[in-house]
Amino acid sequence: MVLVATMAATAILGGCGGATKTVSVAGSPTTSQATAATTTQPTGSTPATRTATTTTGTTPAGTTPAATTRTAPEPAFAEKEKAGSATSTEGLSAALAVVHAHGYVAKDTVDYHPNQTLRVLIGTGANSNDGYDKQAFFFVDGRYLGTDSSRPSAMVSVVSQSDTEVTLAYSLYRSNDPLCCPGGGQAKVRFQLNNGQLTPLDPIPPVSSTTGLGRQ
Repeated sequence: MVLVATMAATAILGGCGGATKTVSVAGSPTTSQATAATTTQPTGSTPATRTATTTTGTTPAGTTPAATTRTAPEPAFAEKEKAGSATSTEGLSAALAVVHAHGYVAKDTVDYHPNQTLRVLIGTGANSNDGYDKQAFFFVDGRYLGTDSSRPSAMVSVVSQSDTEVTLAYSLYRSNDPLCCPGGGQAKVRFQLNNGQLTPLDPIPPVSSTTGLGRQ
């Protein structure tokens, strides 16, 4: 009887020891335990899973992932390009309006260079039936300066220009020449911007002359 009781007690103790061993030396955590360990962080820290979500851009279904590149300002060069394009368009539109307000129409805008300080448009009289009524309209950075002369010319064109200088060519007429056929060649006159003032560097031909050559 004593031997049997001792063996039973030993078996019970052995069983309790096995149970204690199983609890204190646990195997790999279960899936729920692993998830809890991953998401549980000390107070005030950012969970690792949330950081990963921000990095990959994963958001709940039906929402748009936040993207800093969509809210960041455009590069400086893009802003400059847009500003320059707008200025150029407004400058030309305003210049055309000025020409029109003076009773002329700028049929060709190829001579207007918005990237230059001194700009020019050749206008043709709106009421001119034959087209032999022209004036050069000058602008500085889009601001109207004036015309090449107080009186129009039969034919005038732009032959060259730079940032602050424009050269015009005037067709010259003898006293008996018809408008269609100037026989006196051309006179080139350089107009230069100097301290905000437009100055002709060469003599402007007279409007007409009974003994010499004129612009009409």
